Amino acid sequence: MAETEQQSGSTPEDEAPQVPDSVTFMTVEKLLDLLGTLDRWIDETPPVDQPSRFGNKAFRTWYAKLDQEAEALVSAVLPADKCHEAAFAAFLCCLCKVGALRVDDQLAIVFQVFNKYLAVMRKLQKTYRMEPAGSQGVWGLDDFQFLPFIWGSSQFVDHPTLEPRHFLDERVVNEHQHEYMFLDCIKFINEMKTGPFAEHSNQLWNISAVPSWSKVNQGLVRMYKAECLEKFPVIQHFKFGSLLSIQSGKP
Repeated sequence: MAETEQQSGSTPEDEAPQVPDSVTFMTVEKLLDLLGTLDRWIDETPPVDQPSRFGNKAFRTWYAKLDQEAEALVSAVLPADKCHEAAFAAFLCCLCKVGALRVDDQLAIVFQVFNKYLAVMRKLQKTYRMEPAGSQGVWGLDDFQFLPFIWGSSQFVDHPTLEPRHFLDERVVNEHQHEYMFLDCIKFINEMKTGPFAEHSNQLWNISAVPSWSKVNQGLVRMYKAECLEKFPVIQHFKFGSLLSIQSGKP
């Protein structure tokens, strides 16, 4: 969670000067191009007419193309996995381990690359009306994303005016969604769900009562470990290897 520390108080405008290394810059550009390709494929694969409201079958066509082209995409520089954010985060981590990206460039990795990944995933979810696997419903943090809430909450640590309670205010969300990843997540939820926020996103509504962003961030990190990294139904799909070993790390 090193990204959390570097992102405290940062906004997307801060990432531009964070890519001084030419190799890293080229990798970031290639990743953005890769995600742009996936975005274009959504436009080229419109939803089909079907009786079922959710899970449009055209997604299978989109994913079949991804599966077919995955090796070529990665060799140019998304994991060949099922669009899972943990898999994509692991992919970025591996790029850091092999030197294609640098840990020092976390702002560019999160605000440029991961933000673009989020945009593609949300477009998939909206276009093909995807249903989440293993959703906890109103008791879960979000149906599809978790990491942007962790990184987004770290942006607000020591913020002079915006407190956790403010993300329930639609005016604040609409005004600052492009500056803060957390508020961008809330904006997407507000667009996708109807009814009182406390009913469709009860976990987030409870979080709004936490007194400080640092406590929110710490709680979300603990929750991610417990609800994602330590849950077999999630981690059974994780790809381990020489770069990310299943063996415990040395203390």
